[in-house]
This record gives sequence, structure tokens and C-alpha cells, in this order.
Amino acid sequence: MKSHSDKDVEAEGLMLPQETKPIRILLVDDQRSIREGYRMLLEVQPDIKVVAETGRSDEALELASREAVDIILLDLDLGAQSPESGLDIITKLRAANTEALILILTGASDLETHQEAARRGAMGLVNKDQSFQFIVKAIRKVHAGEAWFDRALFGAILTERGDAARKAENPEVIKIASLTERELEIIKLVGHGLKNKEIGQQLNPHIGETTVRNHLNTIFNKLEIKGGRFELLIYAYRHGLASPPILENN
Repeated sequence: MKSHSDKDVEAEGLMLPQETKPIRILLVDDQRSIREGYRMLLEVQPDIKVVAETGRSDEALELASREAVDIILLDLDLGAQSPESGLDIITKLRAANTEALILILTGASDLETHQEAARRGAMGLVNKDQSFQFIVKAIRKVHAGEAWFDRALFGAILTERGDAARKAENPEVIKIASLTERELEIIKLVGHGLKNKEIGQQLNPHIGETTVRNHLNTIFNKLEIKGGRFELLIYAYRHGLASPPILENN
């Protein structure tokens, strides 16, 4: 995934890449004049063909399911005459045509809305006030499989995905961090295959079996383990809290 600015396209301009098959566009914008303008500008590109256009969400879904389309150029705000907004139909468009990629064309500068469009599956986003050369390059890049977002949105997406990854890991990290040194020691001994009495004897100072059982119950609660000792063994091996005993060959 890369971020882009108008400066990135100055050298390329409207140069035709080595394409043999035109990029088929479904143009979705509620303003007829906008659609006509983009159709006229896009169709002078030898590698781009507008195969259909509409200003309504319901018609967009019908066209997406019926037409062979490579890129859906979608305005987020489809106006009051449309049953749903462009944002609302991103997921539906992807389901209606699994081959098509969605490139958002918008006049809005709301970063949260842009992030939501990316979450729902848009492959790129360009602002209507950007140059036509920029939009043409975005179409070609998205068609080639490259995500296309401006630097601010690109940074926000990276931050959000990084936070999501950390949150996915945090529950287990937090649980393990809640264990005391004594509890970690007991888990390690359980991993070695010792019974409660043997565990108590290995600890310094020694403790009785009942105390070991109490510690184990606390461990089960902290780690949210429901399957008893066996589940604790699997958990301990998986998270590096204990090593499986080495079996010697006779």
C-alpha cells in the first residue's frame, strides 16, 4: 500500500501504460454534469472505457451485478434522490461484483468517513479537487492491484491496523502479566509433568498440596482456563511459559 500526491503523477501525466485490454469503469455520481465530464475525459484514454453510469445506489448495485466491470468509480454522497449513500453500498457492491475494485471519488474531507470507506473495502480514494491526471493514475494503479490513498488517510489506516493488531494480542499479554512470580513458577513445574505434591516440594519454601491447588485455581481464573490442567499445559507451551518434558530413548 502506498500514499500519493499530485507531485507523484507529474512525470507520468496521461502516458498510456502497456495495456492490451481497456479498464472498464462503472461511474456512480449523483450529478449528471460530473458524470458527463468524467466520461468525456476518461474515454479519451485509450486504455479506459466507461461501460455504465448512474446517480442512484440501487441502479449501481444492479449495474455492478450485470456488467463486466473492473473499477467502480464511486461518489460517497449520492444525494437525497438515492436510497443509500455511496458509503452504505460499498460492501454490497463488492458482493454484487467480486471482480470489481472500488475507487472512491469524493468532495468531502472527513477523515473518519474516508477511513470507514477503506474499512468496508474501498481500494482507493481521490478527492474531486485533485487533478484529472491524478485520478487517471489512481484508476490505473488500483486496477493493477495497488491501494491508493492520500498520505493522511494512509497514515490513519496504518495506525488503526497497528492498534487493532496490538489489541488482538493484548488480552493474553495482560492475562500473563497478571500472574505472580510464584504462579509462573508453578506453571513451569506443571509443564514439566509434576503432580501437586511434587510441585509443592520443588518450591522454596515448600508448600502443601492444598496450597498448590489454590494457586492453580487462581491461575485458571486469571488465564480464563476452563479445561483444567491439560488446557493449562497447552496454554503454557503455546505462550512459552513452560517447556514440554524431554523424553529419553531407552
